[in-house]
Amino acid sequence: MTTNTADNILVVVQMTGGNDFMNTLVPYSSGHYYDARKKVVIREDHVLPINDQLGINANAAPFKRLYDEGKMAIVQGIGYPNSNRSHFRGMDIWHTCEPDRVGNEGWAALAVRELDPSGDNVLTGVNVGMGLPRAMAVTGVPVTSVGDLEGYGVMNRLEKMTLRDKSIGAFQDIYSQAIGTGAVSEYIGKTGIDILKGADLLADVADKYESTIEYADNVIAKNMRDIARIHLSGLGTRIFYTAHGGYDTHANEMAGHPKLMQDLSGAIASFLDDLDEHNAGDNVTVLAFTEFGRRMRDNGSGTDHGSGGGAFIFGSQVEGGLYAEYPSLNPSDWEHGEDLKHTIDFRGIYGTVLEQWLGLDPTPIVKGTFEQITPFKS
Repeated sequence: MTTNTADNILVVVQMTGGNDFMNTLVPYSSGHYYDARKKVVIREDHVLPINDQLGINANAAPFKRLYDEGKMAIVQGIGYPNSNRSHFRGMDIWHTCEPDRVGNEGWAALAVRELDPSGDNVLTGVNVGMGLPRAMAVTGVPVTSVGDLEGYGVMNRLEKMTLRDKSIGAFQDIYSQAIGTGAVSEYIGKTGIDILKGADLLADVADKYESTIEYADNVIAKNMRDIARIHLSGLGTRIFYTAHGGYDTHANEMAGHPKLMQDLSGAIASFLDDLDEHNAGDNVTVLAFTEFGRRMRDNGSGTDHGSGGGAFIFGSQVEGGLYAEYPSLNPSDWEHGEDLKHTIDFRGIYGTVLEQWLGLDPTPIVKGTFEQITPFKS
């Protein structure tokens, strides 16, 4: 476990929609897998084995490289009891660590508050992408959200105000129904989602950035490059957040999921390579998660909402390998007769990065004490 956490940085990547963990870390030697997945299946010749039972989807070849380099920890069977299959409620639970009630405090924003109690630096927490995830929202905690560093740098003031209003409107539309217009208005009033103040400090970051790493031309790659740019500018950001959408693969999964794997794995690998090129990666960890896994059986075209998914932790200080247990694929062990059972609580994984990487007490943030793993080098 790392001992000096004073300057450590966490990058959170949200795989929105519910990633198909079984088709990401493939149990290619299991007859139960092939019995359940008749059409939405990764055949053995499209798997990059990491042992004699499991392999990484070949479309995510950069993940295999990171795994072989010891920079990728795979958390198997992540979830929580009585997993909620609703996208909105499921993601809300992951954002607030409140499965039994509708919470109104985001776990990452609570961590930002602990890292910068006086709120002196509006860049301590930065979301890269439109709007603001609930995970980054707590009344009175200033955070910054920026959609595109290059585009923002050339906007005039009116355009920036329009962007701010659009982001606030998106936040209101998404969360007013869940936590009430009063709570949303209070958050906006006290915090202001101060996009303009923080984003103005980032206006010239893109121009100062130089790198030989060529990121792919897709949204998640651009977001990861912007995170690298901000990190390399040394502006004091401790928690970054971004999202990669498209994982709700009810239909045409075999056509769409491969590109998701290519884009995500390529973006994270390029990001880590970029930091390595600048000797700026030793204090950075990436946590990638999704709100739930998919069901054991496919539906003929895709997969429906399930449980027992997977998460990934990346970085040069990560002790790569497999963590927790891959859920049993035996039909007699399926939850509700159709789902993978979770084997470790997501709040324990949040607790792992909060305590072991950022040096924070995770208990008030994740609302309890949960089993942790030890994915960091000592």
